[in-house]
Amino acid sequence: MNSYLIFLLAGLAIGSIYALSGVGLVLLYRATGVLNLAYGAIGAAAALISWQLGQWGGFAPLCWLVGVAVAGLISLSYGLLISPRLEHREPVIKAMATLGVLLILLGLLYSLWPANPRRLDLPSDAVAFNLMGVRLTLTRLLAFIATLLLTIAITLFLARTRIGLLMRALASHRQLSAIVGIRVIQVELLAWSISGVMAGISGILLASLVRLDAGALTFLVIPALAAAIIGRLQSLSLTLAAGLCIGVIESMCTLLPAISPYRSATPFVLAVLAIFWLQRNNRLLFASHQ
Repeated sequence: MNSYLIFLLAGLAIGSIYALSGVGLVLLYRATGVLNLAYGAIGAAAALISWQLGQWGGFAPLCWLVGVAVAGLISLSYGLLISPRLEHREPVIKAMATLGVLLILLGLLYSLWPANPRRLDLPSDAVAFNLMGVRLTLTRLLAFIATLLLTIAITLFLARTRIGLLMRALASHRQLSAIVGIRVIQVELLAWSISGVMAGISGILLASLVRLDAGALTFLVIPALAAAIIGRLQSLSLTLAAGLCIGVIESMCTLLPAISPYRSATPFVLAVLAIFWLQRNNRLLFASHQ
């Protein structure tokens, strides 16, 4: 029983970060129409910069803030310099442009921090308590709580604030929003900044749970994308639930020797099943109107 609980809690911790990343992707997509494939690489940059500053003797919280700030700045720079030039292009072209940024960032990170064993230690790693006989670190609990709080905060932000209303207006019709006087660029830059900050937080949290490697952290974007797709790139609550499920299922598969080597395929499998399910519902809905 304890072994199942151990992997369940581990899955919830990792799944929380998948969910948080998925929420950041959905927020950006709803405001700009861009599916940011470089999200994981931005998070990796934040984690590695935080780690390096710590190695140089920096004050730990300040190191994390600098890492998150750099992540926000990278995302903001893309939104300021590149994204506006692609605003009239197809969604696939916009996504492919961010893939180019991913490759540039990944190459730069590996040139600065080659693949060596390293770990980003947080003070919360040393704090633990027992839950039904299982040792649970404070970091895992904080990852879960932070994801819930940030998802609720962003949901309320989009629903209750003027800026959130403007972001939802952009998602509905960008050109019409510009015609009625919404400052499209400023609203989009805010979305890029918020998404970048969330990428930085996700990267730092994940780096404390897995090995600190640019490639491993960059490909955090895969399960995050799967969670966002399951949420139809619209629903934050569905994205949250999907990220948690992906993390739990991926972790629990470790207990099954036959499928354990293939557990990394969990995000793809769940995303494909969700797409098939959505298509089926759309066909049924279309048929009911005939």
